[in-house]
Amino acid sequence: MKQGEIIMYQPDEKLSPNREMETSIASLILEIRGQQVMLDRDLAMLYGVETKALNQAVKRNIERFPDDFMFQITKEECSRSRIVTLNKGRGQNLKYMPYAFTENGIAMLSGVLKSSAAVEMNIRIMRTFTDMRRLVSHNYQLLQRIELVEHQQIEIAQHQTVSDRKMDEIFALINAKSVTPKEGIFYDGQIFDAYAFASELIKSARQRIVLIDNYIDESVLLMLAKRNEGVTAEIVTRQTNGTLALDIDRHNRQYPPITIRESPRYHDRFLIVDDIVYHIGASLKDLGKKLFAFSKMEIMTTDIGL
Repeated sequence: MKQGEIIMYQPDEKLSPNREMETSIASLILEIRGQQVMLDRDLAMLYGVETKALNQAVKRNIERFPDDFMFQITKEECSRSRIVTLNKGRGQNLKYMPYAFTENGIAMLSGVLKSSAAVEMNIRIMRTFTDMRRLVSHNYQLLQRIELVEHQQIEIAQHQTVSDRKMDEIFALINAKSVTPKEGIFYDGQIFDAYAFASELIKSARQRIVLIDNYIDESVLLMLAKRNEGVTAEIVTRQTNGTLALDIDRHNRQYPPITIRESPRYHDRFLIVDDIVYHIGASLKDLGKKLFAFSKMEIMTTDIGL
């Protein structure tokens, strides 16, 4: 709230549904300089006296009204409020800046005015101030809860952002470290590890796969079926028998086709992934059953006749 800002309070009917007078009083309560106050003219109206008479009674007992009980409003505060408008609506001009009374100051007024009507009205005013404090306290607690939830949401969003960034970094590292090694050995019994290695090579292809292997069975066809969409596959083997031809025919009816051609010129096993040549020491169908080695060869595919 800005310095000198005046806030008009609107009562919550749920606080006092059967108090028509308190509701009317609540509409006269302002907030000035961070305090809930009522103006001298409004109090005079409620007490049924002239504003001048009320202020004269206060001046005769000024020692009872320190600054935290009563203060005079400045012209700037009047210009930013409804105070001037209300007076103009009555065809009046402000001849003096009105006095504002805090809750303590209003309580003191009943002793200064010395009338039963003033005492009765002060009781109603005090009840209204109590209701207003309860309303302000409720709204403040609600605001605190909202701010807490917003703060938690911000923390969650920030944590999620950090987590997402860390996960991106982790995946980047994984991708960076997932480069196929140039050479290695798989030992006897590492069947799954060898199978996973060959599968990753096949799935890394972007254009073509050529397998040179003289020992082919249905397990090799299933492994080649793991290749990406659009990647061609070819098997080069010494000879095909009826069983292999039947397996390939059945495979090609269900999956992207694998071509096969015979060639007696190859003894070793090779796997060509795009333009990269891998020399593999065992047939794909027997990977991991016995110790074998593999190596990435620094040669062109044309060097082995492909």
